[in-house]
Amino acid sequence: MSSPKQFNITMREWAESFMHRSMREWSRYVKSSGLSMPQFSILMKIYHRGGCGISDISQHLDVTNAAASQLVDKMVGMGLLDRAEDPNDRRAKQVTLSNKGRALLEKGAEARNRWVEDLATHLTAQQRDEVISALKLLLEASHALDAPKS
Repeated sequence: MSSPKQFNITMREWAESFMHRSMREWSRYVKSSGLSMPQFSILMKIYHRGGCGISDISQHLDVTNAAASQLVDKMVGMGLLDRAEDPNDRRAKQVTLSNKGRALLEKGAEARNRWVEDLATHLTAQQRDEVISALKLLLEASHALDAPKS
């Protein structure tokens, strides 16, 4: 039976390997897309938020509103973002992903996760089943950590 220390060491090693591989593939994809990391960061923020204003982007990147607006202008010109009037404030603009921007991110996610498919080929069917069972336990425990305390 493993100790909590052995569990912690193994989980840290796995997390480091997973993050290293995922981030390496993500970085390769970003570079191949011709976008800068701040531009890709904007796409990711809007993807997860569903749209935002220039001030949200400037805070996210820790740049001025003018710098954020210039980045957004360039990305609108590239067809990656759409800009429209904010329905709640006609003076403000709302920035959303275009279909092209969404497709770019989806391809990036596929590229980032492709190594997992390769990893599966190095395991037997029984090993894959064991990993699936273990990961389900970890997901349940993780969700329990996130559950509100009563």
